[in-house]
Amino acid sequence: MTNQNNNLTLKILIGVLGGLLLILGIFTYKFYNEEKRNKAILQQEKDLIESELGELITKYDNAIALNEVMDDHLLKAKERIVVLLDSVKDNEANLALISRYRREVGKLKKERERLFKLADSLTAANTQLATDLDSTSTALNERIILADSLQSQNTKLAEIVERGSTLTAANIKVEGVKVRNSGKIVSTSRASRAEKVRVCFTLAPNKLSKKGDKDLFVQVINPQNNLIGDKISVNFDDAVLTYSGKNKVFYENSALDVCILVDTAEGEITEGNYVVNLFSGPKMIANTKFELR
Repeated sequence: MTNQNNNLTLKILIGVLGGLLLILGIFTYKFYNEEKRNKAILQQEKDLIESELGELITKYDNAIALNEVMDDHLLKAKERIVVLLDSVKDNEANLALISRYRREVGKLKKERERLFKLADSLTAANTQLATDLDSTSTALNERIILADSLQSQNTKLAEIVERGSTLTAANIKVEGVKVRNSGKIVSTSRASRAEKVRVCFTLAPNKLSKKGDKDLFVQVINPQNNLIGDKISVNFDDAVLTYSGKNKVFYENSALDVCILVDTAEGEITEGNYVVNLFSGPKMIANTKFELR
């Protein structure tokens, strides 16, 4: 009797365990299938997020190509999307990550709308600016043509004024001289007695010329075609002048008598005809000839 009870109890236990195992298997199967479905759904969501991010990148590329003004802002926004897309690709899909990525995608879409509206506004403003610039350019070209004409007239006027302001010399007198011990200067027409050459002249009055110090130079060229005197060279903007003698005077637009004494070396003064050139700065203002016997 006891053995029969034990066998019965064992059979009942085995039946219960079998039932539990069956129930556990059913729940395990259902849990597996549910987890599999959840993974598939999460993967689909992940693929959808990747697709949306890819579309955003494409839209930003197109916007960058069409809008140079907003390039910097659009490029930075695109870079954030590329970083997020790389993160989505590298991480396995789970509910927490998908939720975070979905929030980020929402923020990026709102930012895209804001940036694109701003880009459209700037594009419209640039279009209007281009129209205004075309109109301004036309007016500017007309002004440039007028300015060129005025510049040409001003240049011609400046040339006339410059020519009119140039000093002129008159009453030129050139002679050989001898300087006595007392300092008295005695003129001579004989080469054998002359020690120096004196050049005297009158600067004519000129109201157009600027008042102030004037450097006056003289070149004396002897019959042998040699420059006599100091033989010093002075540089000007576009010329070099070698002179026999110089004098600095203060000119006040009225007639001014000037003399320049040219020192000579032994053998430079000989009989014959001499050429004399007068300069105010680099400009020749007069020339003449004289003879020593």
